[in-house]
Formats: sequence, structure tokens, C-alpha cells
Amino acid sequence: MSRRVVVHVSGQVQGVGFRWFVRTCAERARVSGSARNLLDGRVEMVLEGPDEDVAAVLADLQGPCAPGTVTAIDSRDEPAQGTSGFTIT
Repeated sequence: MSRRVVVHVSGQVQGVGFRWFVRTCAERARVSGSARNLLDGRVEMVLEGPDEDVAAVLADLQGPCAPGTVTAIDSRDEPAQGTSGFTIT
């Protein structure tokens, strides 16, 4: 079953390679989507793929290898759209 989730990560997550880290995790898990910096200092991600693979990427966001400091993760599920690839903006 495919899952799409929009995630907002708060903390010291800009200027530390966080978006690139997410892309690496997503590509390793074969999850598509995107990552972008928000003006308020958060990083927004869209992750789409098999439920267990999306869950693995979400777990990586607070793992010991994640750059910076994550203080909060807010997410919401949306209908899957069949995206492919991963972009950073």
C-alpha cells in the first residue's frame, strides 16, 4: 500500500545538510518526494512510497545520523499521487 505524508521538521535543520540527508534516506528506501526550506526555519518534506519504506525514512529523521537538531516533527497523510524521484528546492 502506498502512503504519502507531508512532514514539517522544526529545530536547527537549515544550513546543516538536512535536506540532502533526507534525500539520501529517501533514495535508499526507494521513496519519492521533495524537501524544501521554509521561511520560518523548518524543513518541509513530502514522502511517498510503500508504507513501511516511508516509515523508515520518518524514523531516520530523528536518528543519530541526522544532521542538526530536530525538536519537533509534525506530519499529515494525504492521498498518494504516484510521484517519482526526489527533488530539493
